[in-house]
Amino acid sequence: MPRPTKHSPDRILAAAASIVAAKGPGAATITAIGATIGAPNGSIYHRFRTRDELLGRLWLTKAAFFQNRWAEAVKELDAWQAGLEAALSLPRAVRDDFEGARIMLLHRREDFLGEGWPPEMQAEAERLGKHIREELSDLTRRLFGRSTPAGRRVTAFAAVDLPFSAVRRFVGEGEPPPRQIDELIAKAYAAVIETVDLRDGSQSFS
Repeated sequence: MPRPTKHSPDRILAAAASIVAAKGPGAATITAIGATIGAPNGSIYHRFRTRDELLGRLWLTKAAFFQNRWAEAVKELDAWQAGLEAALSLPRAVRDDFEGARIMLLHRREDFLGEGWPPEMQAEAERLGKHIREELSDLTRRLFGRSTPAGRRVTAFAAVDLPFSAVRRFVGEGEPPPRQIDELIAKAYAAVIETVDLRDGSQSFS
């Protein structure tokens, strides 16, 4: 029976996540990551060709986690409820992966780029971006009858921007958002979706 890998990619990524969440991407050097798990630099480079590749994989892993939670939420059959569940997926996901939240909400994707990512990772990042745009467009169509630029702005504001703003301050202060934030997000979402009128193709509020 083969021996389990002592310094697996997942273990290396977990160490990198802890460092980035606490001190930012700049602190996640190969030496610092290795010291966290007792791994020689060579063991890390055996699994990740460069530091850029390691940090890029970390960003993609966390981005996929939060995006998948959002995408799963919009599968609700009722469009209004789907948007609400999507909005609430962020504070819930933050509580489930607080380190990941600090990585995704306090830093930009560009913070994880040095000389650039390998082509396959760049393609994966583009696929993630395309997927969320498609999901937003579909949710907009379900909510308002069609997907227009104005409608997509409203949907993104209610189901993405509002919850992002609501939880980011708490994440920055080092604590998960309290449950009350979910209630406030729900009320804000309802206020936006129920008062916007896009029937004439413009964006107005009743």
